[in-house]
Amino acid sequence: MLPSFPAARVDVDLQVTRPPMVLADAAGDAPRWAAEHREALRAVVTEHGSVLVRGLGLRDAAEVGAVVRRLTSGVMTDGEAFAPRQAYADGLYSTTTWPSSQPMCMHHELSYQLEFPGLMLFACLSAPTDGGATGLADSPTVLDALPSDLVARFERHGWLLTRSYNGEIGASVADAFGTDDRGAVERYCRANAIEFEWQPHGGLRTRQRRSAVVSHPVTGRRCWFNQVAFLNEWTLDPEVREYLVDVYGPDGLPFTTRFGNGDPIGQDVVQLLNAVYEATTAREPWQAGDLMLVDNIRTAHSREPFAGPRDVLVALAEAVRLADCSPTLEVTAR
Repeated sequence: MLPSFPAARVDVDLQVTRPPMVLADAAGDAPRWAAEHREALRAVVTEHGSVLVRGLGLRDAAEVGAVVRRLTSGVMTDGEAFAPRQAYADGLYSTTTWPSSQPMCMHHELSYQLEFPGLMLFACLSAPTDGGATGLADSPTVLDALPSDLVARFERHGWLLTRSYNGEIGASVADAFGTDDRGAVERYCRANAIEFEWQPHGGLRTRQRRSAVVSHPVTGRRCWFNQVAFLNEWTLDPEVREYLVDVYGPDGLPFTTRFGNGDPIGQDVVQLLNAVYEATTAREPWQAGDLMLVDNIRTAHSREPFAGPRDVLVALAEAVRLADCSPTLEVTAR
């Protein structure tokens, strides 16, 4: 059992263009400071969707893990990864492997699963020399800024994630499912409402339909919650997309998204979504030792291109079930 500490208040610096920020005077004991300020920090996240804590001086994965244990009620494991991560102790992971020259567009972590983290924690051990911020966007604000007819279409049909595992590019079956045993993969897919089809060459193709709009399980606010833009083929670098389509065909891309009824999502829709995200993005350059808490349903996050070493650890915490978020589509396991 972790020791208990008296609750303490925090002063929050609120600016439109950056996440809410709290300056910590941790005096070399980040876990103790986190325990003392847990309730205050969680209240900031509930009210604003995120908080950046500066001054903790986090130095390594062990210290980050100790802080995470004091701020959360439990972590969850990563699953159905679309790119590899390195796993650490205490439920910590590296950020997703992605070219440093390419942005990771706004998304909600694991929003294609039936269970996903309600809270994300990011800890910066080494900040890049340029760029690399974790941008944030308020999902109710994004939802309100989108055309009503587009929102209605997504509410009616949801969104569809299609993935092709070919063993050559993108995540492997083992990366995504933790095993390459066909029976185990099929059982997982059936239990998680994922359609699957083994390909003649031994690859796997999957399809999963999810709600694009949900209600926050605590506040009840409607949130734009998905990875429609990030995992769409039109977000890929044009040369990379052209190469993948040429090699694997339009139906064999490692991943892409569609409307839930199977209709393609055009480049214009993806550009619109990314433009709305950009217009609502708050960002603050990382400093070594920083910690950021993000409500994964209320707030989308991104990773901007960067130069130089960037070591950011992430914890996926406090699992939430899609069924508890008033989804617009009923999804059941088979």
